[in-house]
Amino acid sequence: MSEYQYYEFLAVDRPLNDLQLAEVRSLSTRASVTATSFVNEYHWGNFRGDPKQMMERYYDAHLYLANWGTHRIMLRLPRSLLDLDVARGYCAGDLVTAWTTGKFLVLDLTSEDEGGEWDPDAVIPLSAIVGIRSELATGDLRPLYLAWLAGHNTAEADDYSWGRNPDADLEPPVPPGLATLTAAQRALADFLRLDDDLLAVAARTSPPLEETTGISDALAAWVTTLPLAEKNQLLMRVVNDHPAAVRTEMLRRFHDEHTPHIPASPPRTVAELLDAAARRRGDRIRRAAARRAEDEAGRDKDRALARERRLDKPVRDEEAAWSRIDAMIATRKPSEYEAAVTLLTDMQALAEREGRSDALTQRILTLRHRHARKSRLIERLDRAGV
Repeated sequence: MSEYQYYEFLAVDRPLNDLQLAEVRSLSTRASVTATSFVNEYHWGNFRGDPKQMMERYYDAHLYLANWGTHRIMLRLPRSLLDLDVARGYCAGDLVTAWTTGKFLVLDLTSEDEGGEWDPDAVIPLSAIVGIRSELATGDLRPLYLAWLAGHNTAEADDYSWGRNPDADLEPPVPPGLATLTAAQRALADFLRLDDDLLAVAARTSPPLEETTGISDALAAWVTTLPLAEKNQLLMRVVNDHPAAVRTEMLRRFHDEHTPHIPASPPRTVAELLDAAARRRGDRIRRAAARRAEDEAGRDKDRALARERRLDKPVRDEEAAWSRIDAMIATRKPSEYEAAVTLLTDMQALAEREGRSDALTQRILTLRHRHARKSRLIERLDRAGV
């Protein structure tokens, strides 16, 4: 398979200015560049730019794919909306990292799967995932927990390769609502190849999200309590073309002040999560196998009943049945061979049931001898035990 790499960057809060556009265009003559996006595909060669620097200087979201198994998402948020210490609590080796640059915090979330098969039709687009950025900005930490959890997907198989101790490492705070992910969070989980059994186990200690009924009224009441000078300042920022940032900051403040405190469950170790996921996976596989066995037993019973109904048909006119068999064999068609063998099998079973196998066996041996040079027919007879 030839090499394939895909780079996509998005400017969410504000478009790039002319100088910035010129700078990013200088990085690639093949890229599709607009004031809000940068997209490039490589079937050979490499991108000259540094995604980290591009995120620090220009963009708010980045997606990278490579057909050798790398999936990468980067997000940039104002530092005022996500604390670095909080973000670092969810870091996982090189797979989930966070740092600050100027007024921004950057998250880097990666999944590696060198043994997986590349399916370009199954790629999850950045547009499906980028919504987690605004969720993080308003205080929803589920995307960070999902990334941390995905970083431990293969810890058992890889012998916990990034040098930590699964029996001692504790999970970070479990956010509410893990059992009811948003569409963007579900897309992130799939993009990072998060194991569904591991997610289901992790969600057991995640409290449900509070009902949002009436939140608009509560938000309106909260806005009326803001000091006039602060409202004027917020309005000026909106006028100066920062409406998205103002909206995000206000929602973050509102949720921080109105989200009730829920006592956290004791943190689990990584080993406990992995072991519980393995048990759940084993139980699920066993239940699925039992259902398949039950379904197959039902099908076997139906086939047996259908065969019993068929067994009486040849005996009514056995000579006519032998004439049909000769005619089907004479066609030399595989499908007719199969039909002839099925009829012979039914006749053999009926003869055994009625204790007259010897006579039928002699006729079958005569038939096999007469058609011994028809290898495909003989193979089918052998497989059917005729």
